[in-house]
Amino acid sequence: MSRTCLVTGANRGIGLEVARQLAAAGDTVILTARDLGKAQEAAKGIRGDVVPVWLDVSDAESVAGLSLDRLDVLVNNAAIHYDTWQRAAGADLRVVREALETNVLGAWQLTQAMLPLLRASGHARVVNVSSEAGSLASMGAGTPAYAMSKAALNALTRMLAAELRGDRILVNSVCPGWVATDMGGPGGRPVAEGAASVLWAVNLPDNGPTGGFFRDGRPLPW
Repeated sequence: MSRTCLVTGANRGIGLEVARQLAAAGDTVILTARDLGKAQEAAKGIRGDVVPVWLDVSDAESVAGLSLDRLDVLVNNAAIHYDTWQRAAGADLRVVREALETNVLGAWQLTQAMLPLLRASGHARVVNVSSEAGSLASMGAGTPAYAMSKAALNALTRMLAAELRGDRILVNSVCPGWVATDMGGPGGRPVAEGAASVLWAVNLPDNGPTGGFFRDGRPLPW
């Protein structure tokens, strides 16, 4: 059965590839970006039912203005500030706040806004695109804004999964790995491989895991 899927930050990189593959599978894709023109341009390159929409997940008014009739899948992919130039001891906290606003609070407020539709789906999936950089088990120096925000996103995944289990909404965090995107830079795995991890969580059966952290369908340490 065709689903309605919303993908944030979908005008490029992993988000764009996830949107492309969902549309190819016959799903309706709400392709969002902070720049409507970029969303429209991205949508032109995808075959299938794709609706480009302006959405800034860090802007409460933008989120509140999002009007949908149905939603089965929410992919919280939008993220900013892979701050390789910083260390926690001397980090610019303005950068950290901006990362938290988009990478955590943006995903949080969008999920809250979409909950009535997700609950009505009866088999909804929420996929938070995280990173092993947010794993406390392996965390070290560097990228403080990005790593902190992804660790917090993982915490949000755990809480939402526990609270929404009774609504048959599966909520998982996914690390796509180091992917050759504008954010990841050259040398990483192909975008399609990173997107495959996200799609694995999108396509989980109703009895699939929830509240987990995965890459390539395998658990990662928190």
